Amino acid sequence: MDHHHHSSSPLSGAPFRRSPFPPIDDYAFLSDCESTCLIARDGTVEWMCVPRPDSPSVFGSLLDRSAGHFRLSPHDRTVPASRRYLPGGLVLETTWQTDTGWMIVRDALVMAPWYDIEERSTTHRRTPSDWEAEHMLLRTVRCVNGTVDLYVSCEPAFDYHRGRTEWSYTGKVYEEATAVCRNAPDEHPTLRMTTDLRLGIEDREVRARRRLHKGDTAFVALSWSDCPMPHTFDEAMAKMVATQDYWREWITTGRFPDHPWRTYLQRSALTLKGLTYSPTGALLAASTTSLPETPGGERNWDYRYAWVRDSTFALWGLYTLGFDREADDFFSFILDVSRDADGVRYPLQVMYGVGGERELPESTLEHLSGYDGATPVRIGNDAYHQQQHDIWGTLLDSVYLHVKSRGHFPQTLLHTLRRQVEEAAANWRKPDRGIWEVRGEPQHFVSSKVMCWVALDRGAKLAELQGRPDYARKWAAIADEIKADILEHGVDERGVFTQRYGHPSLDASALLIPLLRFLPADDPRVRATVLAIADELTEDGLVLRYRVETTDDGLAGKEGSFTICSFWLVSALVEIGEVERAAALCQRLLDFASPLKLYAEEIDTDTGRHLGNYPQAFTHLALINAVVHVIRAEREIGAGNFRPAHLGP
Repeated sequence: MDHHHHSSSPLSGAPFRRSPFPPIDDYAFLSDCESTCLIARDGTVEWMCVPRPDSPSVFGSLLDRSAGHFRLSPHDRTVPASRRYLPGGLVLETTWQTDTGWMIVRDALVMAPWYDIEERSTTHRRTPSDWEAEHMLLRTVRCVNGTVDLYVSCEPAFDYHRGRTEWSYTGKVYEEATAVCRNAPDEHPTLRMTTDLRLGIEDREVRARRRLHKGDTAFVALSWSDCPMPHTFDEAMAKMVATQDYWREWITTGRFPDHPWRTYLQRSALTLKGLTYSPTGALLAASTTSLPETPGGERNWDYRYAWVRDSTFALWGLYTLGFDREADDFFSFILDVSRDADGVRYPLQVMYGVGGERELPESTLEHLSGYDGATPVRIGNDAYHQQQHDIWGTLLDSVYLHVKSRGHFPQTLLHTLRRQVEEAAANWRKPDRGIWEVRGEPQHFVSSKVMCWVALDRGAKLAELQGRPDYARKWAAIADEIKADILEHGVDERGVFTQRYGHPSLDASALLIPLLRFLPADDPRVRATVLAIADELTEDGLVLRYRVETTDDGLAGKEGSFTICSFWLVSALVEIGEVERAAALCQRLLDFASPLKLYAEEIDTDTGRHLGNYPQAFTHLALINAVVHVIRAEREIGAGNFRPAHLGP
């Protein structure tokens, strides 16, 4: 391996520059499973899109310092004494110390017991649960010592800062104000703020100030629907408690090992749950758009959509921890998108809008500066019409897991699944753009072909379970044919699986070969591949997706280390029996987590900075898989009967 580019110590070289943008991993993530928001550590909501996560932003200072914010903090402080999530949920608690006192702030997107009982919800297509989102961001404050000057500033910028914000008083005196988008009030949400502070309207902004003494409390609630708003601190507090109850009740349905890494598993599970869109069952890849994969670079994509691949892998992660209800809703979502109201059937796409939209045209927002100057800022994602041949396999694998763990087959899905198996059978010989969605020419990617094998293999097993031996035989035979083809063309002379046919470059997706049971972990080709990736496709021990110089992805810029690939390496090392090496790498990756145990898509190994959209579902589910792999292996070694974990069939 060449290390010459690290010869200068990380402290020399480029002058250190403090950016006006917080580091990506500085943000806290909140969700009510319908909307999400990100809060910087200075108490500013810097990213929020309502009513849907892919709606235009109302607070967008994450992507441009002037594109809208909602700050609540002591007036002279930007760095709190501490921040944490209340254990077991998505309620954020920030403790502030000033020269004169201490105050504690709690923030949440409010969950309430199901309240749509007079009339049906207009957005909800899934089976009603016990709880639903109240479409309200609630911030409560308590001064616990001395005195603190509280400062609130809320300046929405509708439509990614293209709309004009107009505030007006709508209460008796100063306790309520409402903001509309002046140039298109019907196209954008109306924001209503209620508080026990006195609000002042200053052009596009609403402000409030108050000196709090020990024991004083305050609240600010921002709502974008007609739900009843809190009018007293006690009402606000009751909503906060209900929200925390919701999350604790949810996390308690999972199974978490009694282990030092348990908190990482819980935070990852909560993050995955927070990235679900409960009205349809879709799962977001991340809650942001255009956070750069290369600092200041052009690899900026919109991740606020449901990728079939990411979602089905996420179910894998949630299953491992005992959460299977989310899968029912997601399979219903897949059913929704695979046919229209008249029953016309559509082929499965790579990705969808969270409401099931099939077209996600990509455009750029020229007026935004981008996160820390990284342009272009993109909305929409043109990958929706790419050919990626791994989606049939990922979907079938997750359905197979579901059926195996439940012993129950979702009959409604049967036709859709058969179509996916047949698509894989018809297309596996063709080139595609692969799991990484490269924008260069389609290639014969090994991982895509392995996923086509998965589609036919799991299809055959499901057909067997369904009592259809005819299909089972036919599909198993095609699976064997695909496997033979891959073993002939996808392995180099060292016995290592390559990225694509006839080319020696490596690709981290080959780590899925043992995880998906394509070959047993004791096959010498599996061992050779895992070790080759560990030794040759890493920088500072973290795994790259591929080397940019050998893969045409149609873009300029350096490729960071994809954190999922490193977590896959942990799982694959466990599979081939290298448990100590796996545990050491796993600990190192967990040490890179943000202060709130969240992950973006990539980690810059030089600085430990997180890069890419945030928080990223794929990273969290790969973490769950890796951590559980290591814990199981360590326990089995402790019990004296370790063999590489076979989670699959």
